Amino acid sequence: MDVVDGEMKIEKEYDQGFRVEHEGDDHQGRLLDSSKIKKKKQKMATRCDQQYTTPSPPDLPIKFRKRIRALGGSDIALVIQKCLFKTDVSSGHNRLSIPFNQIRQTFLTPQATEFLNSGDNKKKCSEMEVMLIEPSLRRGTISLRKWEMKKASGSATSMYVLVGQWNLVAWRNALREDEMVQLWSFRINSNLCLALVKRKAKSNGYFVEF
Repeated sequence: MDVVDGEMKIEKEYDQGFRVEHEGDDHQGRLLDSSKIKKKKQKMATRCDQQYTTPSPPDLPIKFRKRIRALGGSDIALVIQKCLFKTDVSSGHNRLSIPFNQIRQTFLTPQATEFLNSGDNKKKCSEMEVMLIEPSLRRGTISLRKWEMKKASGSATSMYVLVGQWNLVAWRNALREDEMVQLWSFRINSNLCLALVKRKAKSNGYFVEF
């Protein structure tokens, strides 16, 4: 399926010790000095490291398991546990990022991986429509794509993204920056489906926030 909206880009410009960042399709820039950039990167690194220094991720909540079983689902697996960044809940970006280096186990078949790799990441890219169980247990559909995020160095970071109806999902479930979420995969008649779970930190681990 072809993309109907624009691709995501990151453009960086340097001018007299300052940097302007443009992230996303809207190209809304922010002027940051070098010290603020460093602090921002340190904060982001610390926040992401917490995803891996916590105890083993909790299992999928019983109410989600019951919902999946009622739909005839099986092969449940944790795809990613991550804290939500500003761009994950920004209406201007309308996507949830799933960085390759944070994926805990393979959730795509070789055929699906090849299909998503067939896009050119420019005007067109391949996407899959999958079922999504939201934190509220509401069932809907979401689009899964693969993106290549360009860096200033010229290299690229690969990730999957959930797009399409993501803004509605974030709004309906009151998703906020810095919240911890889990994305689980399961299958119904071999078809890929996903479940999104909200988590809230406690001193002794994590509990589900409903």
